[in-house]
Amino acid sequence: MLPPIKSVKRIFEVLELFQIKRTPLTLHEVCIAFSYPASSGSALLKSMVLLGYLEYNKADRTYMPTMKLSDVGGWVQQAIFGNGTLLTALTSLSERFGETVTLTVQSDLYAQYLYLIPSKLPIWYQVPIGTIRPLTGSASGLMILSTMPNREIEKIHRRIKFHQLDPFRQSLPEVMRKITICRAQGFFFAKNSIVDGAGGVSTLLPDTRNGRHHAIGVHGPVERIEPQESEIVRMLRRAVQSTEL
Repeated sequence: MLPPIKSVKRIFEVLELFQIKRTPLTLHEVCIAFSYPASSGSALLKSMVLLGYLEYNKADRTYMPTMKLSDVGGWVQQAIFGNGTLLTALTSLSERFGETVTLTVQSDLYAQYLYLIPSKLPIWYQVPIGTIRPLTGSASGLMILSTMPNREIEKIHRRIKFHQLDPFRQSLPEVMRKITICRAQGFFFAKNSIVDGAGGVSTLLPDTRNGRHHAIGVHGPVERIEPQESEIVRMLRRAVQSTEL
């Protein structure tokens, strides 16, 4: 995958900085956060004002997001969660285990977290919404792959290998072994696949939306997830039964 265009990347860096800080910011604060040259940062923020995504307060020289951002993305939650049963199911999993809970969909060669509830327990890594993992490198990705014909899986594996997206460089037989487990069990427990010491248990939601399969999962340190594997699987299946996409 090609790296993002610099100007586009900077726009979203700025928006995510506002999400983290939750307060008006000056040009200096934005430039310091990302080591932007002052001239580039000024041009960027002024362009976002002209487009209606930021407003500028001349009195204290600060920028602040406008409600246009909310208007642009406000429909997404309804599109993903429908009548709310899916969101309720994910919240219940979070409350029951306290670990990271994810909703995942395929995005080309990746599994992408459409929605995520962060861990309430101590954890040494953070995974934001929108994070992508190679399909062959996560429990959710493997579950999504398991819905496909073997020939399609081979094609995806070949492309992942060509682009060197899988840090473990798994062979096709190894991937297919895991796919067999996914299909037989209806869930998969991935350990140390992306972050050393971390793991996740995932299963599929029964229906598709926009022609795509979705997976839900519970993730955290292997030492906490492994003793609870059976209970996590039971609760994932209960969540699936209660969900209507």
